[in-house]
This record gives sequence, structure tokens and C-alpha cells, in this order.
Amino acid sequence: MPLRLEIKRKLAQRSDRVKCVDLHQTEPWILASLYTGSIYIWNYQSQTLVKSFEVTELPVRSAKFISRKQWIVAGADDMVIRVYNYNTMDRIKLFEAHTDYIRAIAVHPTLPYVLSSSDDMLIKLWDWDKGWTCTQIFEGHSHYVMQVAFNPKDTNTFASASLDRTIKIWNLGSPEPNFTLEAHAKGVNCVDYFTGGDRPYLITGSDDQTAKVWDYQTKTCVQTLEGHTHNVSAVCFHPELPIIITGSEDGTVRIWHATTYRLENTLNYGLERVWTLGYLKGSNRLAIGYDEGTIMIKIGREEPVASMDSSGKIIWAKHNEIQTVNIKAVGADFEVTDGERLPLAVKELGSCDLYPQSLKHNPNGRFVVVCGDGEYIIYTALAWRNRSFGTALEFVWSNEGEYAVRESTSKIKIFSKSFQERKSIRPSFSAEGVYGGCLLAVRSNEFVCFYDWAECRVVRRIDVVVKNIYWADSGDLVAISSENSFYILKYNHQVVTSYLDSGKPIDEQGVEDAFELLHEISERVRTGVWVGDCFIYNNSSWRLNYCVGGEVTTMFHLDRPMYLLGYLASQSRVYLIDKEFNVMSYTLLLSLIEYKTLVLRGDLERAQEILPTIPTEQLNSVARFLESRGMLEDALEVATDPDYRFELAVQLGRLEVAKAIAEEAQSESKWKQLGELAMSAGKVL
Repeated sequence: MPLRLEIKRKLAQRSDRVKCVDLHQTEPWILASLYTGSIYIWNYQSQTLVKSFEVTELPVRSAKFISRKQWIVAGADDMVIRVYNYNTMDRIKLFEAHTDYIRAIAVHPTLPYVLSSSDDMLIKLWDWDKGWTCTQIFEGHSHYVMQVAFNPKDTNTFASASLDRTIKIWNLGSPEPNFTLEAHAKGVNCVDYFTGGDRPYLITGSDDQTAKVWDYQTKTCVQTLEGHTHNVSAVCFHPELPIIITGSEDGTVRIWHATTYRLENTLNYGLERVWTLGYLKGSNRLAIGYDEGTIMIKIGREEPVASMDSSGKIIWAKHNEIQTVNIKAVGADFEVTDGERLPLAVKELGSCDLYPQSLKHNPNGRFVVVCGDGEYIIYTALAWRNRSFGTALEFVWSNEGEYAVRESTSKIKIFSKSFQERKSIRPSFSAEGVYGGCLLAVRSNEFVCFYDWAECRVVRRIDVVVKNIYWADSGDLVAISSENSFYILKYNHQVVTSYLDSGKPIDEQGVEDAFELLHEISERVRTGVWVGDCFIYNNSSWRLNYCVGGEVTTMFHLDRPMYLLGYLASQSRVYLIDKEFNVMSYTLLLSLIEYKTLVLRGDLERAQEILPTIPTEQLNSVARFLESRGMLEDALEVATDPDYRFELAVQLGRLEVAKAIAEEAQSESKWKQLGELAMSAGKVL
């Protein structure tokens, strides 16, 4: 089954022929070196050109960021290496490095070293701490050396690709290669190492129109990737995803599964020949350099594959490895601060036979399902034992612990808690997604259809293009998020049950009064979670908000993309995770949520009982909530801020209260406002 990785184009910039691209480690920049002799730096977030400058009149075939020094190092056909400070654009160093065109440059990940390779058939090692002196020459290839790459698992070794049809593996400090691979039937243009997991692999691309995966320990070819119709000019193992990417002079970029070697996708952006690929560890972005410009794509999602149960145990997938942390294990002596990374001890749970694209606890937290590669596996959450498995494009849990799988666009299967297949649905439309919860929801590209879990009968069709569905634990409320807004609906259990039990016929629209629209809010939900009647979510601008009764309150402005894991009522804290698997928490008082919920339900007596438990600094927030409900008298009672109390008193015509505040504040503007109000009311203060 395919990986189903979403691919989005994030940047497309036309230029002359691009020979090399590189991504900056911290800035949103792509470095592109051009055949015309120029260097461009694009900002892929703002889609703008940050800097451009002419290096030489000859092709610049390789250029790299050295971000720890704020440098760019570039090698060109004039045989010269140049080093620039990318902030000031000052040239720091210029030296003749080879006696022929410089084909490639590689920067050592930690040491002050740069490798260069050339048409003079040599590879040279330069040490910038020693004034860019050449500290070693690697000799052995009998044709142009097209690319060099450091081994990320052993940075003392590197590989070189040559038009002499070989790959050589070298050790820093040794002039002789460790060994040579007779790699291809024609010249080898490119080489890259596998960065993840344990596999000792590298990949090569050749003028024989193939790419090959090699085991450099056994020195054998593991797989030949065939399909390109011209020279393979660029190859890479993606550092975060289980894919291999190859680029060719046939104008296409091909994406292959890194384990099965199946072709997953072919991309053609119509910019003629592909020359170079650039990627960054920790990112899903990929830069591609063509004859006619630069493209950046984002592959898959950066949201971490993680799930938290109701007790605070979190399980996540890092590639195929499964790890767990426990929030409750944070020591009592640790002062938890809003937004601060929690010091959690990571424990290895085991590994997963498939590449996880989603991971989710069942409602009671005993089981965890992993879904990916068109399959699912249900594990026990504690011991990580395989309990059940099957084929699925998607998997969802019901509130009661049953589950459904979407096998295809035409078939959904429902299973009991004991993992037995119970029913199946063959919808009359193309099923593009499924959602679990109180009801089973199946979406097309235009609407969503809700079914009851027991008999798979249509409960209601709602004509909205759905991105996600979030059910409250009670099953009474549901949030449906679309591209630019979300809807809070009330689900009428009794109406639906009595209609279904009556035996009346149900058409494709379902039960008319199944749902009641309570609120529509014009915000895009990225991730969301319910706490009672309160919907917590983060929006497209990474604000952490909560919504009670249609009123949205911003809790915090997040400084980077974070994703909601859940809420622990015992701690009154909401937990989030970032793509580096750092877990943070923010305070959201349960008493505050309960108070607002009770007010919404009209239970003012119980709300008054809870009010004293709400901290003083939260009372103005409570007052504004009451004001938004038209409860001005109550808001005045609760508010603590003098300016706000004055406003409320004026609105209510409570002149004595307003006068007392004005006297205390000694504010001229307040007295003026008060005087005008008294005159219009015909009262003398």
C-alpha cells in the first residue's frame, strides 16, 4: 500500500540554471548557485529574494551554508573557492583550490573542514581554522569527481562519486580509499548516505539512468531503481521520512519507498532538467534545482505522531521507533512554567513494523493503534504487544472502544472491542476520510455523513467540506472544522434514538433534527481537544484559544508550531508537543471552565458556588465573559480592574459606583464622562 504522503509546493522561483541548492539550518533560506556565476538566497516563507550577488562569470557548480560561521562557501569553474559572510556579504577568503572545474563542496558537520572535488580528479580537504590551508589530498579516481558526501553516522569517513563509474569510500587522515565500488555501467553523478536507523546504506545516481542503493559494509548492491529516461543527476535519502528521492535530466523527481523501493510518486514541474536536491535534518522540506529555477516542496506533515491518554502517559513514534514518557513522573520539586519544556524521561517501548503516520490511544488508554503504509496494528499500550492488525488507509476509535477502518474509497469496516469484524459500510459516495467519536463520520470532498456505530444507519448528512471532527466526551457537543472556520453543534441523542427506533424510513440526508448549530467561528483549527463544554484549539496563527458558548478567549500566543495532546483536569493544564517532541503545558483553570459552563447552562447558583475558587487575576476575564452574555450587573460584581468597572457602571447608569471609582482614581476624563452622564440623566452628583 502507498505511503500517501501529501506534497505541497512551498516556493517556485524562476532563474537561470541552478547547479546546487542548500537549506539553512535555522533561517527559512534556500541557497541557489547558478550556471551564470551568481548566487541567490530565497526566503521560502516570504517568497522573496533575500540576497543575490555575482561570484564570477563562470558556473558556480556548488555552494553551501556554513551556518555556525554565518558563511557561504562556493566553488566555481574558475577553479577558485570563495567564502562570504552572508550577513555583510563581505568576501572573507578567495583561493585557487584546483586545476580544473570545482564540481562539489561538502561541509563537515562539526569540524572546521570543507571537502572539494574537481575535474582534476582530486578531492581536497581544507581547514578554515588553519587559514583555509589544504591539509589533505585524496587521489585515486581516474575521471571527474562529481560529488562528495560525509557519512553522518561516522563523520571521519566520506564517499565520492566519479565519472570513472566508481564510488570510493575514504577515511580522513588516509590518502588511500578504504574500498571502491564498481558502481554503474556509466559515470556516477551523485551520492548520498542513509541518515536514519541502523542500515549502512548509501545511494548513487548515474548516466546509465539508474540509481542504486548500496550496503557499504557488505559492499553489495541492495536495489537498483529504474524508471528515469535520462541521466540521474541528484539522489538523497530523506532524513525524516522513509523515502528516497531521485532527480534526473528527464525533468522529473521520483519518490521511492526506502524499505520496499516501490515508486511512490513522480513530480514534474516543467522546469526542464533537474540538477540538484537539498534537504535538512529535522525538516520535511526539499529544495530542487532545475534548468529554469528553484522549487521547494513540503512532503508529508510535520505534526509529530503522538498520543496522550487520560492519565498523562504519552506515546510517540520517531520513524519506526516507539517511545513513551509520563507527565506524572515530573518531580513535585519541578516548578512547571507555562510554555516551558518539561524534563521528561524518555523510555523505549519498542519498534513498529510499519512506518507510523498516525498513532492513537483507545478511549480507556489500554490499546494504541498505529496506522501507515496502508496497514494498521493495535498494540497493548503498556507492554507494546501486537493484539490485532489489518489493512487500512485510516483507522478511528469510537467513544466506547469499537473501531472502524477505511479500507478504500468504497469500503469501511467496523470492528467490536474484541477485534472481531462486525459490519461494513459501502457508501454511495467516494469515502475520502473517516472520523471516530460518538458517531462514525465519513467524508467526501463535499460533505460529511454521520452513522451510528451499532447498526451503521445514516444519522445525518452535513454539507460542509470537513478538515477534522472533534467530539466532546459527553457526546452532546461536536466541533467540525473546515478550511477557514469551525462549527460547534449540539447532538440530540434522544431525537435520533426515537427516530431510529420508530422504524421510519431514513433517506440519504438522515434525521433532520439530529444536530443543532450552536456557533460558527471564523478561525482555522490546527488541533483541538474538548474539556467538558469547552473546546481548546490552536489556530492558523498558532494562538492557543478556548471557546465556551461561542466566546473565544486567547490563552497564549505560541512562539512556534505546537500541537495539542490533551488536558489533565487534576493539574488544570493543557499539554502540547512540538515537532522535536518537546512537551510543554499551559494553565487553563478547570474552575474557570466549569464556571463559564454553568453560566451557559443557566445554573447560576452552582456557578456562584465555584466563583470563590477562581483566582483574583482571572476575575476580569470572568467579568468580560459575563458582559458578553449580557449579564452586566454580575460582571460589575466580579470585575476588579477600576477602568473596566467604571465602564460597566456607566453602561448600567450606576452613577454612585462610577463616582466612587472616579474619586479614587482622581481622573479628569472619568469626571467629565460622569458629568455628561449625570446631566443627560437629570441627576445631580
